[in-house]
Amino acid sequence: MWGGRKLSSFGNRFLGVLRSRCWSTQAEGARLTSSAENQVSWTPQTKPWVFSEYRIMWFKSCRMTFACLNRMKIYRYPWRRLYSTSQTTVDNSEIKTFLALAHRWWDEQGVYAPLHSMNDLRVPFIRDNLLKTVAHHQSGKPLSGMKILDVGCGGGLLSEPLGRLGASVIGIDPVDENIKIAQHHKSFDPVLDKRIEYRACSLEEIVEETAETCDAVVASEVVEHVIDLETFIQCCCQVLKPGGSLFITTINKTQLSYALGIVFSEQIAGIVPKGTHTWEKFVSPEKLESILESNGLSVQTVAGMLYNPLSGYWHWSENTSLNYAAHAVKSTGQEHPVPAEFVFKGETEELRDKDSTNPGVQEELKK
Repeated sequence: MWGGRKLSSFGNRFLGVLRSRCWSTQAEGARLTSSAENQVSWTPQTKPWVFSEYRIMWFKSCRMTFACLNRMKIYRYPWRRLYSTSQTTVDNSEIKTFLALAHRWWDEQGVYAPLHSMNDLRVPFIRDNLLKTVAHHQSGKPLSGMKILDVGCGGGLLSEPLGRLGASVIGIDPVDENIKIAQHHKSFDPVLDKRIEYRACSLEEIVEETAETCDAVVASEVVEHVIDLETFIQCCCQVLKPGGSLFITTINKTQLSYALGIVFSEQIAGIVPKGTHTWEKFVSPEKLESILESNGLSVQTVAGMLYNPLSGYWHWSENTSLNYAAHAVKSTGQEHPVPAEFVFKGETEELRDKDSTNPGVQEELKK
């Protein structure tokens, strides 16, 4: 009973305080209203709920902005990859083709058998033309002291014989699996392990660090796989020292090369895997020479190469309708270029007589 009266008394006092505060608030409001009527106020009258609404709208706007930026970031990186791909010479579809065949590089009876036997021509071709630039050379190591860049080295089929001739070789290839195979194979020979360095990269990625440091650049069976031949040749020229040599072996763009190089070799005989070559990427000696000359490279030799699928051997030929080899020299600005027609016949016959029929060549390359 006593507790009920005490609670009721407390409630009455609370209601009294509440009424007095309401009356004072109403009086203050009336005073402010009358004051506002007598003067112009520049203070914006914003209700509390308006602030709340603007705050919600602001948060929504920020959230939408961040979501939009995230979406842009997602689509931005593929765009950058496409842009960077257009600036390189590497064709991603070609990489997939060679990646599937990476484990077969050193099978001399497999799909790369023609490249193994091509060493009988291309290694002496590189060696003899480089020796024309030096007065003396060591017996057994004629390329000692020379730095050679092997572009598109694959499993190292050409890098190793050049290393055995004494050269310091850098082999590069965009297919990481190819480089692993090449590194594993050279590790069995301590001498080659010191002379050869392999890198999984494109030519464009090492141009700056190797600018004008190489005595020779070798691009054997490579230019028919690049997507930008002009850029490729420019990079080769930048890497070479003045007076350095560029060696290229490739396939001519003729109807005969399409019939034999693609239809017969890939689709009928199976000498090379299907899809290895694209006829549109083949380049004629005339077009290649034009690109080389426009980049300060003087063409010295263009020689035809023919492959006999029955014997499995290559030989030199004056016919360049199928495969051919080219040798160009970077201008030093002091010498006059030697016309290719002047040296073509003599050098081709010399190479054919001295190297292709010499039984000691194969033994020298396979020591």
